[in-house]
Amino acid sequence: MELVLITGMSGSGKSVALRALEDAGYYCVDNLPPELLLPFVQLEERVASRQLAIAMDVRSAKSLPQVPTQLHELRQRGVTVRSVFLDSTTDTLVRRFSETRRRHPLSGMRDTNPAQMNEASTLQKALVEAIELERELLADLREQALVIDTSVTRPAQLQAQVKEMLSAPDSQLTLVFESFAFKRGIPVDADYVFDVRMLPNPHYEPELRHLDGRDGPVIDYLKAAPEVERMGQHIEGFLTEWLPALARNQRSYVTVALGCTGGQHRSVYLVEKLARTFAPHWITLKRHRELENR
Repeated sequence: MELVLITGMSGSGKSVALRALEDAGYYCVDNLPPELLLPFVQLEERVASRQLAIAMDVRSAKSLPQVPTQLHELRQRGVTVRSVFLDSTTDTLVRRFSETRRRHPLSGMRDTNPAQMNEASTLQKALVEAIELERELLADLREQALVIDTSVTRPAQLQAQVKEMLSAPDSQLTLVFESFAFKRGIPVDADYVFDVRMLPNPHYEPELRHLDGRDGPVIDYLKAAPEVERMGQHIEGFLTEWLPALARNQRSYVTVALGCTGGQHRSVYLVEKLARTFAPHWITLKRHRELENR
């Protein structure tokens, strides 16, 4: 049996991810109380279910601390467990709750007519505090999961990322390389962040500006720059040194983010290069945040 556990911040897209799993043939259950996780899996084993997807969130806050132990028990019983944690920046979550006028499950705010809200700043402060409390309550689950930053992700892109995760073989450690633009913020799912903005920038070459780091002319331009190759070697050396230690520490996923100014040329080129280098040794995925959001 394969079990996918979807957790994450309220407003980060768990329902979108669950729909992607349902489309992929998983039997999906939303907001299952942690107390029912083991009995539910046992029931599904008796009816020969092969693929389950369960969403849990902070509405089960009191019993969430049970979940890591339960997942360990399921793995001991031979169940393949994949855990996905959806995250977003606090500013993004505040905006989403404000736009939809939904109440955060930890906010404690009463339903109020927006026209009667004279203390908008107080309400926003309460929402931020609720989001930060939620981060604390979910920290242990986040630590054991593949983290996907949905701050600038469209629903279709998130569904594609979830399906890509399912296509990767179950392994002790999966390595994720991600390119991004610093001007749009550092991905909150990154375990390691490398700044490559000091490298030669193809953006300033008119014939390369409209291309990206996967195109031949840009590759040739960056390959010819010794500092670009040296940066790639330094990142490769760091990861080669420390990935085995992370694997021994039972890490399931490690996300390495490389950022440049626009997330189009230098970071994309290095992500592609590093993914090819490490693919023979680790389960390797790659993402190009800005290119996928075009």
